[in-house]
Amino acid sequence: MQSISFTTADNYEIHGSVFTPSIHVKGRIIVAGATGVPQGFYRRFATFAKAQGYEVITFDYRGIGSSKPKTLKGFEMNLLDWGRLDLAAVVDSMSEDGLPLFIIGHSYGGHAFGLLPNHHKVSGFYVFGTGAGWHGYMPFSEQAKVLAMWNLVLPIITWWKGYCAWRLLGMGEDLPRSAFLQWRYWCKFPHYFFDDPKMSGLRYLYQSVKTPIVAANALDDRWAMPVSRDAFVKHYSNTSVTKVDISPKEVGGEIGHMGYFRKNSEPLWGAALNWFDGITTKL
Repeated sequence: MQSISFTTADNYEIHGSVFTPSIHVKGRIIVAGATGVPQGFYRRFATFAKAQGYEVITFDYRGIGSSKPKTLKGFEMNLLDWGRLDLAAVVDSMSEDGLPLFIIGHSYGGHAFGLLPNHHKVSGFYVFGTGAGWHGYMPFSEQAKVLAMWNLVLPIITWWKGYCAWRLLGMGEDLPRSAFLQWRYWCKFPHYFFDDPKMSGLRYLYQSVKTPIVAANALDDRWAMPVSRDAFVKHYSNTSVTKVDISPKEVGGEIGHMGYFRKNSEPLWGAALNWFDGITTKL
């Protein structure tokens, strides 16, 4: 593993890691992570894919992990920037030598792909656990928890700290206040930001995507049930989108929203790499 940095179009420096196999490199995979999840969480997948001949790049979005400023208090950003600027910079940097380029996404990663100005450089996109974020798609018991978080717990914590102190709850990295407020607002809509009148132009961005997509969601992913995934990915309307519903039995236990990249998830990773292999042979 080697450290690497990328400079975005707005001159923000983000930091990542490269996992390069010792054998012939047959392709390159960028990991587009979930909201508030640092790149280290995806190390097991990166090591697994590296052993299969893929060079893997993990990175932290601005405001997260190794790409955050000294303090998040007062740090302003747009949640869309994680895709249209940060992930875009990694795609530009990693597509220069002609190797087949793929993206593995997790949750927000499924949103980020449609925001890319350079998605045409990616040969295939495989995403786990993406969804529209609306509480109405969740099981009733989860709805109660999520609504309490959105409307009581997190607003109080964010007001107190000046940023969303997600870590206090053991749920991931802290988030910039502006990013949290956008995320919470868009999760009020059944189709996420597509239902926000101010974001009407995003529909055309997603309709421009031609890269083939696989969207895989676990049946026990309470935050992103298959119905939530379907409400979001339907906006990738001009490309092939294969939907996969994953039974927890496939990994021998619970998956939930975070289990796609935890220990014992090799069968899920193998399916993604096999799909990438199939695309590579056709290029």
